[in-house]
Amino acid sequence: MTYTLLNIVFLGLALIVAAAAYLRRPGYRRLLPAAGLALVAVLLLTAVFDNIMIGVGLVDYDPDLISGFFVGIAPLEDFAYPVAAALLLPAAWSLLGGDMRRSPRGRSSSRSEGRQ
Repeated sequence: MTYTLLNIVFLGLALIVAAAAYLRRPGYRRLLPAAGLALVAVLLLTAVFDNIMIGVGLVDYDPDLISGFFVGIAPLEDFAYPVAAALLLPAAWSLLGGDMRRSPRGRSSSRSEGRQ
């Protein structure tokens, strides 16, 4: 199995979860700008640290399993995982109810709390 095929599977699953969150949770849409900023940051970090790890020989790739496109010396396939994470994590958080803003119930306003 090539890295590209493996990436298609991961990105496909992440897109399905992100689409479900987009359609089922309106609050997910307000997370998209932050997810986009996080994606940019993680892509930059991936570019720097993957190149370092490959450059010092910590990681190596079988040339027959990569596309042949590179960012520095890092294969393009390495960048699919940050994209999948930027799609999947906010979507899963939203679908699991993490974006629900709860209003306090049974509380009086701050003005009336001081009066008794």
